[in-house]
Amino acid sequence: MSMDINHILSRWPFKPGEVNVRRIAGDDGREKIQLRLDLGLLQMDVTGRPDGQKPHGFESLLVYYEHALEDHTTVHGTQGGFSLDEDACEKLRAEGVMYYHRYLAEFVLGDYESVQRDTRRNLRLFDFCAAYAAEEYDQCICEQYRPYVLMMYTRSRARWEIRKSRPKRALAVIRRTITEIQNLYDRFGHEESAETGMELSVLRALEREIKSLIPRDPRLRLAKELEEAVSEERYEDAADIRDRLEKLNVHAYRQDV
Repeated sequence: MSMDINHILSRWPFKPGEVNVRRIAGDDGREKIQLRLDLGLLQMDVTGRPDGQKPHGFESLLVYYEHALEDHTTVHGTQGGFSLDEDACEKLRAEGVMYYHRYLAEFVLGDYESVQRDTRRNLRLFDFCAAYAAEEYDQCICEQYRPYVLMMYTRSRARWEIRKSRPKRALAVIRRTITEIQNLYDRFGHEESAETGMELSVLRALEREIKSLIPRDPRLRLAKELEEAVSEERYEDAADIRDRLEKLNVHAYRQDV
């Protein structure tokens, strides 16, 4: 059988400047995600490790080393003495790239719950290497990617909240992450990135978009009308506006309670 995949690529032309992604049914009966590249394509499982492998019988290398830490702690009564050597860290980072490709494809497909799953997983990887890598280089190298992964998690979480008709929750998530990324920049001495960084620019634009989806509180409009009526000495109008405002305040209080 021919190993040439040109017949597949010719039916799915690569489009520069776009993320070319699709879902397909695999020959094994399981759903796959395909990401079209200029010189070929990537095919990924939708759950578990993207390449379908189970290192040492575990879902991923990260899970394998997390279990190794648990075993070490059980035997020794402490996490002390457990560490990841250079080779382990390199393999963990390579595995993280697989999940990066998948959550990028998932985001384009609008599968926001899966993006949240895979970005949280890579953030867990960063934390694990920072805590247990033997070499300082391996402890720190992933931190440069943390703002980007936080941004992707937050974009997917916000879009998911919007899909659930909860724009205020989406806004709260975005604002928390903006603060978290700003603190990261400050910690690593990159304060200028707080103004020019791509991650914060994307989140601030999303913040503005979502704010436009939230209806303005009618109490604010009535309060302004009340102020204008009083200043213009339209006291009957002011009394009517005050009554409507009090009713709205009572209704809002009951909802909060």
